[in-house]
This record gives sequence, structure tokens and C-alpha cells, in this order.
Amino acid sequence: MKNWDLTAARAADRKDDLARFRSRFELPDGVIYLDGNSLGPLPVGVRERISELIDNEWRNSLIRSWNAHDWSDLPFEIGRKIAKMIGAEADEVVCVDSTSINIFKNLSTALQLRPDRQVIATPKGNFPTDIYIAEGLSKQLGGNYSVRLIDHEDPIAGIDDDVAVVLLTQTDYRTGYKLDMTAITQAIHDKGALVVWDLAHSAGAFPVDLNGAKADFAVGCGYKYLNGGPGAPAFLYVAKRHQNLVEQPLAGWHGHAEPFAFESHYRPADGILRNICGTSPILSMASLNVALDAFEGVDMQMVQNKSQALCDMFIDLVESRCGEFGFVLATTRDAGRRGSQVSFHHENGYPIMQALIARDVIGDFRAPDILRFGFTPLYLSFEDVWNAVEILHQIMESGNWDQERFHIRAAVT
Repeated sequence: MKNWDLTAARAADRKDDLARFRSRFELPDGVIYLDGNSLGPLPVGVRERISELIDNEWRNSLIRSWNAHDWSDLPFEIGRKIAKMIGAEADEVVCVDSTSINIFKNLSTALQLRPDRQVIATPKGNFPTDIYIAEGLSKQLGGNYSVRLIDHEDPIAGIDDDVAVVLLTQTDYRTGYKLDMTAITQAIHDKGALVVWDLAHSAGAFPVDLNGAKADFAVGCGYKYLNGGPGAPAFLYVAKRHQNLVEQPLAGWHGHAEPFAFESHYRPADGILRNICGTSPILSMASLNVALDAFEGVDMQMVQNKSQALCDMFIDLVESRCGEFGFVLATTRDAGRRGSQVSFHHENGYPIMQALIARDVIGDFRAPDILRFGFTPLYLSFEDVWNAVEILHQIMESGNWDQERFHIRAAVT
């Protein structure tokens, strides 16, 4: 444990090689934003790009923009940018649809590759949409298919010869516990199954190496650490060795070998293209495309190193300055097993988080009792961490959190 104070925090900021990237984001004055793991902030250039798209391309070029302004290439241009961040080849990633839809497509494809097995395995504490999609798919396929809930921290224990595919979130959304992708993928392959990795809390937070791990499939979110904006499109990865073996089930016209031939029957395109369904949402795609430029020239290993330092500092300070107030660490202390977030249990977690937000320290709450804080090294400083914990200490010491208005549950927590 380091003896942190404001002087030490400022000294760490002066040595921070990533501090210069803060200017790539439009951050509100006075706000300490610790929720980039849920919705990333607005990157510089996005507003101008959307204005250009609306005022010039859509308004003046109209439908000609699909060719004149390369709208049709956006799913692949974005895919190429994301591929560099997740250890994939440029033709293995495409930006398309939502995370939930992409999970459905990847699971369906994986089941086709293991026709003699009828079980989808996924952790019992997985993000709900992952479990729901798996359940919905198994019901659609009939009584022979089922979903098995396994342990997140020891997923291999629940895998046997009936399991076709394992759906795993690399970084647990509540606790931030990070799985060893390479070791777990190998163990799943050794049992004859395939794996779909959900990278919603991984991509943009630390280095990911899908091909190095010999991963089969992956999905990820565009609006968390990738900062693409509310509801930004997701991305989908299919290892090249699997791409042309089977067809994904949502056979839309943009995944056809010749979309503008308007044939009556489906012929899948080659490669990753067959994973596209319908027309891309160009406004949100354009936002994500520009947002990804914030990572230009960024060393993701440096991002991980700073993330670990910020998280360690936050844990140390909360426990040393606020330990008497009942906070219990939910996140592992092992930085190598942790994503870019820290979570604490507290029986009054919801009103405490609302009190923090009222003081412009923005994190979020996850039921039943978790205060969750995301650490995004491109725009967060060590002084931000110091100030956030100082405000938390003030809220707890004064009892300010225990106001009626902070106990009222909003629709989004």
C-alpha cells in the first residue's frame, strides 16, 4: 500500500505519458467521470463529423452518399480499427448490430459446428442479456438443447462432452474479475467445445489478443470503453478458420454474396461479410468511427499499466480513508486478474452512489449492493482519483448520503 496524498497524486500525473490524451475527449468541467465502463464520454471530432454527415452528406448528397462518401464501407472500416485493439486480423471483425444480436449469431454458428452436442454453457453470474440470449436460442431450437449455468471463476469445471459452446464474459461486469483468455480457451478446446468471448468490458480497456488465444468467436460493445456514443453499434469477431464453414442464422440481404443482384434465395458472402444482416445505422456508425481515432498512437499496454495503478490507488484510498464506513472490496486485489474497474459492496450502495453523482463524481450501482467505478486511463488522472475518494469521505463522514432524495430509485441505476 502506497501512502497517497494530493502531492503524490500530482507527482504521478506529471510522470504520466498518457496524460496528453485527455485532450481527445470533451469532458464537463468539474466532473470526475468514473463510469466510462458503462458509457464512454464524447471524443473530440464526433460532433463535427455528425454535423458534416447531416448538413452535407445526407442533406446534399442524399442517397448518393452510399458511394460518394463510402457509407457502405463503415462496418469494415470500423472493424479494421477494432481488430488492431483485440488481436484480430482486419478481415475477422465487423461492426454490426448490437451485442445481444451478435451473441445470438455467434452461438448459432458455434452450435452448427458441433452438431453432436446440445448444451450452451455460460456462467450463472454472467451479464443477463448473455444468459437470456442463450436461453432464447435453446428454446427456439427445441427440446434437445439446453443452457447450463457454470461458475465464472472456474468455468472449466462445468464442461463435459455435451457442451457445444461456452459463452464467457472476459471481465465480470459486477466485480471486474478478468479471465485468462488463452488458458481457458485451450482448456475448452481440449474438451471439444468452442468458445464465444464477450469483450464488452475488455475492448479498449486493456490489450486483448484473440488470435494469440486461438479464440473462436467474440462480440463487444461500441459505447463503453470505445466511446462510440449511447447505443453505438457492437462488433463481431469470427476466426478466419470458421468463417465459411457455416451460415449465421440472420440471413439478411447485406450478408448476401451480391446484395444488389436482388436474388430470391440467399447465397452467403464469403468471410466476415456474411455476418451482416440489414442496412447499417450510419449516424451512430459514423460516431463510433471517429471515436476510435482517440486510440490512434495509443499503446494499450501503457493503458493497462496506468489502469492498474489507478485502480490500486483507489482501493488503497477507499480502504484507508473510508474503511470505517462499511465498504467491502468486491474486486480482486490481483491487478493481473482485474479489468479496468473497482467495485465495493455496501448495504447502502445506491444512495451513496447517488450522493456521489450529486457531487459530480459519477460511477454507477449494480444490484444488490455494488458501487462500481470504471477507470479509463486516457482521460482520468491520479488527482481525479484522490479527489473522488476525498468527496466519498466527506459524504460518509457527514451522513450526506442518507437523504430521502438519494434513496429514490431511478429507472436506470
